[in-house]
Order: sequence, then structure tokens, then C-alpha cells
Amino acid sequence: MHPAGRGVVRRLTVDEVWRALSHTSFAVLSHGTPDGEPRSSGVVYVMSGGRMYVAVAKDSWKARHIAARGSVAVTVPIRRGGVMSLLVPIPPATVSFAATAVVHPGTILAGLPGLGRLLPPERRADCSVVEITPAGHFVTYGVGVPLLRMRDQEASRARLPIPGKAGQP
Repeated sequence: MHPAGRGVVRRLTVDEVWRALSHTSFAVLSHGTPDGEPRSSGVVYVMSGGRMYVAVAKDSWKARHIAARGSVAVTVPIRRGGVMSLLVPIPPATVSFAATAVVHPGTILAGLPGLGRLLPPERRADCSVVEITPAGHFVTYGVGVPLLRMRDQEASRARLPIPGKAGQP
């Protein structure tokens, strides 16, 4: 039962989190500079084989910083509310996680057609691809929770271990 007596609380599963991540394409990617200064930026991504792939300019600070440190944090906002969200401000659900990151040359885009489609053609030849492997736990808010129940913080949040090295959707 829900602590406030409002019915049974359904527990979120890791598969539902992978599915939620696969059905959107925008995330906030956070990393540190070599001096430890925090940075974050919005990115578009695709999921494949339990990993997130992001294209960045190959000569960007982001590519250099991520390559130097090898670790990132990611938060994915998941839009909800449908048409109602056009009339009433509805906060997105979120999935956050820590991850390891490896910067690859843009030539691997050929094996990631979904990511290539998200990039303007003129950026494809001049990019690097960041492979992000989730580690530790998914921390969620509002994922798999009815909209009105999001007001209940206890029912809205979850912390789920990511199985294996990267988990699998």
C-alpha cells in the first residue's frame, strides 16, 4: 500500500527506464574540465545496446574534456502530459545517472544511423561520437508514475541498480 493509503505503489523496473531513455533524444550532459570545473550542455542522443551515443564537434572543449576525464553525469528530461502540457506547466519526469564516456572518431556514425539522422549533414563529417555507458544506479523522478501522483515525492522517485557493465534495454 501507498504510505498515505491511496492504493498500491507500483515499482518501476530497469526495463521501463531503458524504454523511457529510448523514446526521447534530448539530455543534459555534465562533465568536468581538466581543472575540475563543472560544465553541462544539452545534447541529442540515441540509445543502442545499453549505451547512449552523442555527437559533438571534434575540436570542441566538450570532446577534449570528456576524453581527458572519462566520466560524465547525464539527466534526461522526459516530457509528459500530452496536450495538457500546452495549457498547464507540467514538470518533466527525469532519469539521471553517472557514466563512463569514451570519445570516438566520427567515422563510427556509419554504425549509428539513428544518431546520423539527428545531425545536420554539414556536421556529420566534422564530429566525434561520445559513447556513454551508464554505471551505478538510475535515479528517476516521475517515470512510470501517473501525473497526479507526481505530487507525492516518495511515490515519484526511484533508485534502480544498473545491471552488468551497461545493462541492456
